[in-house]
Amino acid sequence: MQIKFSKYHGAGNDFVVLDNRDNKYKKLTASQIELLCHRHYGIGADGLIKISRIKNADFEMEYFNADGKIGSMCGNGARCAVLFYYLQGAKNKNVIFNAYDGIHEATIHTVKNETAVISVSMTEVDKLLYLKEAMVLNTGSPHYVSFVKNVSEMDVVAQGRAIRNSKPFKREGVNVNFVEIKKDTLHIRTYERGVEDETLACGTGITAAAIAAFHSGLISKTPVKVTALGGHLTVNFTAGNNQFTDVVLQGPAVKVYSGEFKM
Repeated sequence: MQIKFSKYHGAGNDFVVLDNRDNKYKKLTASQIELLCHRHYGIGADGLIKISRIKNADFEMEYFNADGKIGSMCGNGARCAVLFYYLQGAKNKNVIFNAYDGIHEATIHTVKNETAVISVSMTEVDKLLYLKEAMVLNTGSPHYVSFVKNVSEMDVVAQGRAIRNSKPFKREGVNVNFVEIKKDTLHIRTYERGVEDETLACGTGITAAAIAAFHSGLISKTPVKVTALGGHLTVNFTAGNNQFTDVVLQGPAVKVYSGEFKM
């Protein structure tokens, strides 16, 4: 089986993107997806995205983790999916797509040399759980947010893996974010479930960190500036009565290359 693919990344969070609008890749198995994402035996990526046709939207984005299992919402992947769709010949820079958690709207602000700045609407948040050492919330994917000092010196893999596999989260998994605030900018590192490793950025994690910081009174202005290992993003929202609406994640999306992989 010959797989035609494109490789994209959003702030270093990288994806294999497949055009499934003719259902050509409908029957890909979890083991095949895992192979495509494998960094030594496959193409190499944090996850895989299938772009499919759907009624009442421009496309449907199906996201799979690097372990081959279906994933939840992926903020960085969403921007890459939007850029992929646009580069296929779409004329409108305002895009509507369906993802794991429902309908999203996106706006392509700039495009140059297959690199773009894109904003994507994210799910509203009205449930925030305070733990002794962190906050847990769902921004399309479940996130554990801990505010720390010296985030650059942390062993994110060891500490993130321990939390992700702890009793409260072991069954469903959770993405673990460590955040340090410097001059009104969040500096974030994330351990992602499904990848089971640190990634260079996590869009839903960045969104979760921004909301958690605002809700905790650690920052007071929007848009919230966030720096991940792979780049800079912003999060905007409307806050009121412990609810966060009009949530928008903005950041880069880049096409790296296209190719074929023999399965």
